[in-house]
Amino acid sequence: MMDKRRYILAGRLIDGSGAPVRRNILLEIQDGIIISCQPATAFPGDAVGDDLSHCTLVPALVDCTVALLQSPSVGERSLSLAENRIEEQGDIPKDMLGRHIQYCFAHGVLGVVAQDKSGLVQECQRRSEQADGIVLRTAHAGADADFLRISYSADIEEAASVSLQLDHDHLCRILSKRGEKKAIVVANGPQQVAQALEAGCDALEQGYGMGETNLIRMAAEDVLWIPNVVRAKNALDASSSGGSVCCRFSTRYVAPGEPVPGAEAFWKKVLADQLAQLRLARELGVQIAVGTGAGSIGILHGESVVEEIKLLLKAGFSLEESIQCASTNGAAFFGMEELGQLGVGQRATFLLTRGTVGQLPRKLSYLEGVYIDGMPSAAYSK
Repeated sequence: MMDKRRYILAGRLIDGSGAPVRRNILLEIQDGIIISCQPATAFPGDAVGDDLSHCTLVPALVDCTVALLQSPSVGERSLSLAENRIEEQGDIPKDMLGRHIQYCFAHGVLGVVAQDKSGLVQECQRRSEQADGIVLRTAHAGADADFLRISYSADIEEAASVSLQLDHDHLCRILSKRGEKKAIVVANGPQQVAQALEAGCDALEQGYGMGETNLIRMAAEDVLWIPNVVRAKNALDASSSGGSVCCRFSTRYVAPGEPVPGAEAFWKKVLADQLAQLRLARELGVQIAVGTGAGSIGILHGESVVEEIKLLLKAGFSLEESIQCASTNGAAFFGMEELGQLGVGQRATFLLTRGTVGQLPRKLSYLEGVYIDGMPSAAYSK
């Protein structure tokens, strides 16, 4: 039996396409799908629906780089719990997984691309356990991942002396055998990024210091960029204590540690250079998606997406473009059909923020509600 048509009156709508905010919009929804999206000031006479004229509607957010089995308080040390046999660890990994998924949901991050390859995330995918309302994809080097993710450079936080984990020929061989599976390559520096692009990656993660030539090629070849800017910002925040910081962005918990000489100046430059690359990428038309590295020390699940949006704004993106990067672009690349742009023919899954557009993105940290397929989610609690 077909659902009755429902109507939602939105005070303001950011649809995730990058287009300017629209005001006083009436969404008509049937079977969870938006069937019309028109200017309006009131409901039709006998309409069933919700008056959200006091709210701004925003597409569900997507984080393209998440470690669900790592805690931001201890980072990679927690991953070993899940890499051992699950039955030997009791419910600890499952509890951690569920808790981090809940954190994502609470901050409107309904699309998650998990790096973990323990098998527990795939089990969660299959059984839909602990993931109600979350669209989950996996990206790692394992054969059972939805997407191939290869580390060709050390993460930006690691020592610069760390050598490549693969040589170029090996990377080319791996990507040539991926079949229809999309490949994300983590690479930094002009040479490593150029080699990743030459090998045929579909998306580039991090890309610190890659330079204009590589950005031009990415725009021409439609290679997605996941810049992970918040990782440099977090490293800068930690530099005053030798890295011994668990950062909650607005409130920092500082553990004992001595400042490393030159660290603050180094990370200021790294962050400034990455923001400059983002400005150029925007001008060139490079597709950008948000990935935070949540689960790394100091980078919180869910909450860090808002921080990445703030950094995109700092790089010169408009609010609407930043929301597009944090929602539609990632959803499209990772095949999250349930999420993405709010338009005719798309699912009516979105976030509610109370107040004006000028209060975004701050208000994304204090959602008014979450709607899934046109209905308020019972799983969300303010």
